Amino acid sequence: MRIPAHSVCTAIRDDIVSGVHERGGRLTEELLARRYGVSRVPVREALRTLEAEGFVVTRRHAGACVAEPTEQEGADLLEMRLLLEPLGALRAAQRRTEAHLKVLRGLVRLGQERARQGHGDDLRSLGGWFHETLAQASGSPALTSTLIRLRHKIGWMYEVRGTRDPVECWTEHGAIVDAVVRGDGERARAVMALHTERATAAHRLRFTAGAERADRAERVRNSQHPVNTASLRH
Repeated sequence: MRIPAHSVCTAIRDDIVSGVHERGGRLTEELLARRYGVSRVPVREALRTLEAEGFVVTRRHAGACVAEPTEQEGADLLEMRLLLEPLGALRAAQRRTEAHLKVLRGLVRLGQERARQGHGDDLRSLGGWFHETLAQASGSPALTSTLIRLRHKIGWMYEVRGTRDPVECWTEHGAIVDAVVRGDGERARAVMALHTERATAAHRLRFTAGAERADRAERVRNSQHPVNTASLRH
């Protein structure tokens, strides 16, 4: 596929999050440049950015590789989100623009409609769009970029399991937006804190230390060539 050079970082990050580039796998500039249809220069710059974000590590004798964060790092990410999402909602209530409110209202209407109709496939992307817009409404570029990066990394490390009612989830989104519209920062913070806490309870690590060791052992076994036992008997 061919993408604009300035979008290389986003494309590589998205492929890491979706599992196209496996945890621990090498990321060679030549192969990445070929995959995304760009020169090696934007690929090199993208890898530096992704290393700063924690998606990539540089290893001796191997070069750039997909990071393999620990369970503790994953738990820290969830804790950070529990602290920062409510702060973002508080700031959004104080600093939002009419443009932000228009988008947030539209997303809530669409999300609640899709939830009632049972369109689960749409809700994940709508939820991501909602939270990113709310982060942007905080009026703090640093907080916005941190929250968006947290969501990407949590989406990479965790899957959401559970039977949480999507209608209830989007009702909470609506309550957050109502508080933001009224400029009630404390109400927005409190509702977002509850919403984030409930969402966090449904997160389960995609990889645990034991599961990863077993997966690697299985890959090693599958990669071994069978021994020609017939020749050994003679």
